Amino acid sequence: MNYQPRGLSDRALQGPASYLKEVEAAKALLETQPTWNGVTAEAVARMRLQNRFKTGLDVARYTAALMRADMAAYDADPTKYTQSLGCWHGFIAQQKLISVKKHFGKTDRRYLYLSGWMIAALRSEFGPLPDQSMHEKTSVPALIEELYTFLRQADSRELNDIFRALDAARKAGDQAKEKALIEKIDSFQTHVVPVIADIDAGFGNAEATYLLAKKMIEAGACALQIENQVSDEKQCGHQDGKVTVPHEVFLAKIRACRHAFLELGVEDGIVVTRTDSLGAGLTQQIAVSHKPGDIGDQYNSFLDCEEVTPENARNGDVIINQNGKMMRPKRLASNLYQFRPGTGADRCVLDCITSLQNGADLLWIETEKPHIEQIASMVDRIRKVVPNAKLAYNNSPSFNWTLNFRWQVYDAMKEAGKDVSQYNRADLMKPEYDETPLAIEADERIRTFQADSAKRAGIFHHLITLPTYHTAALSTDNLAREYFGEQGMLGYVKNVQRQEIRQGIACVKHQNMAGSDIGDDHKEYFAGEAALKAGGAHNTMNQFG
Repeated sequence: MNYQPRGLSDRALQGPASYLKEVEAAKALLETQPTWNGVTAEAVARMRLQNRFKTGLDVARYTAALMRADMAAYDADPTKYTQSLGCWHGFIAQQKLISVKKHFGKTDRRYLYLSGWMIAALRSEFGPLPDQSMHEKTSVPALIEELYTFLRQADSRELNDIFRALDAARKAGDQAKEKALIEKIDSFQTHVVPVIADIDAGFGNAEATYLLAKKMIEAGACALQIENQVSDEKQCGHQDGKVTVPHEVFLAKIRACRHAFLELGVEDGIVVTRTDSLGAGLTQQIAVSHKPGDIGDQYNSFLDCEEVTPENARNGDVIINQNGKMMRPKRLASNLYQFRPGTGADRCVLDCITSLQNGADLLWIETEKPHIEQIASMVDRIRKVVPNAKLAYNNSPSFNWTLNFRWQVYDAMKEAGKDVSQYNRADLMKPEYDETPLAIEADERIRTFQADSAKRAGIFHHLITLPTYHTAALSTDNLAREYFGEQGMLGYVKNVQRQEIRQGIACVKHQNMAGSDIGDDHKEYFAGEAALKAGGAHNTMNQFG
């Protein structure tokens, strides 16, 4: 856990070459090739700058270095936590980062999350599926590649707009503006950010995990999130029926991910290990133990067992030795073994410490509610062994955030002896409570949850797994209600297009967003005055200024 980024990463963190140097380099090359008629140095320089990342591995190395730097910054100052939103399509990811740059000026500490749940529900060739690792595993690296294709296109589009402004400044003889625009090109911040990518439980054994990890890294993933469930019985973290595996089985998959990173030269690659033990009451296997107190013995110590005697022995019993006693683990009809109730937190702590001591970089503890002290109670125990342990945490839409936090405030008020007679705890979701002191306090706790838990509970990265799944459904419902109702076309114009214009949503010029201006400029590079361009005076996109 005292990992230091390699020199390779230091180079990856450097920005693109300066604009004028790129032009000079291209000019020097072209002077050696007299038959490359019509190819201009400035066009070559621009296209090179618009394509900074040539491969997915370039992306993975660059973003891994960013993430390592962010982890170090958080260790020094827990207010510097990171965030991401889950994106199920490259366009959604692109618009998110364009929005972040528009509103905040930079993308620092903002990532993307790739959710296996959303791939199963939205990107599988089988159609919508539950989150049980039944979707094609090739769809995971395919989505990573798609995310970065759209982010790189966002770079190309924004730079292209600057290049056009530079040409206009030169044509107008405005040298001050020309200089300012060249400086803007040189300081350009890419839309490419780290992706934390869900590899589920590895889609098979350790070799299967390794093969998929390679494909994900080659597509651009710098961080792989893997969970300790059984691959062929994997469940969504917020559903019942979860089954964990012994530590040695999970550690083999952690090593598989690490080997994949190292083989591909992504030395800073991040492995995020998720434990589902808090909600998982079952295991598929009894761990192998060689001596008392080893990791297998510790795993088995949580099994729900009863002592075996000659009188109660049964045919087919599986028996283990615990503290000199012959014990029979409780085996269900499914051939799974049951843990003792109430051991989930202890198993989570053991899982996390073991993962960190065997190559993991970040932890993920899947909980059943967003409660800072519940998370902190486990992190405090982990940090006694690994002081700089830190988490990625799922700010899940599976939680009813409103109800959970209103319950927390209600219980705190009652414990403090305050009057709660005006509230019915069972009905706190009702809108009539929205403006009450309890609801206002609950909303404030929700607002500060990420900052508070980053400071108190060691959460380095906050993510929402499925937000754009829900926003797509909500916005479509609102549009359908208005457009197919009495509002007709006004339902679209008033609530969509007019808002795009007034909020400065770049996508209102959808032809530009899809690359028409980039294509026009390329046509001019290639064909000069003979280029047939789409962006002339009769292009209706001009109506948007």
